Amino acid sequence: MLYLWLRFEWRFAVAAIIANMHDVVIILGFFAFFQWEFNLTVLAAVLAVLGYSVNESVVVFDRVRENFRKMRKASVTQIIDNAITRTMSRTIITHMMTQTMVGSMLLFGGEVLHNFALALTIGILFGIYSSVLVASPIAMWLGVNRANLIGDIEKKRVRKNKRLPSRTLPNLPDSEHQ
Repeated sequence: MLYLWLRFEWRFAVAAIIANMHDVVIILGFFAFFQWEFNLTVLAAVLAVLGYSVNESVVVFDRVRENFRKMRKASVTQIIDNAITRTMSRTIITHMMTQTMVGSMLLFGGEVLHNFALALTIGILFGIYSSVLVASPIAMWLGVNRANLIGDIEKKRVRKNKRLPSRTLPNLPDSEHQ
């Protein structure tokens, strides 16, 4: 989460934390409700789902930041909606391919991998939901806007320019430019 805060803005980090906690609570809720055994392999699956969700949040939030630069006249709602729409095909394909592999572990992995694959299946299915329909609206609710993101980018540029010496070209006569 610190990574998201440093890379984007604190509003995105808070939204990603809430979305990730949503994934964990859903997985733990399934295991508690159905009274499935919770062991170290399930814990590993929960941690894998957290990483998976952080990655998905980064993809969506990176597109939001990109859209703030490109779509200057659009509202925040339109920018976030466009970011979600543009990343949806990538999200679906990635999740379907991952779920295919996890499904094979669930069916053919035996008793040892069953709960691991079950937790991953739940996490992948709800990870799509939380990255798209929980994290982005929370970021919007927290008040993310163009000034937050563009202001941070401008501050970084100013810091970077202060560290780098400025280079100027020598004044050459017109005949030397040709």
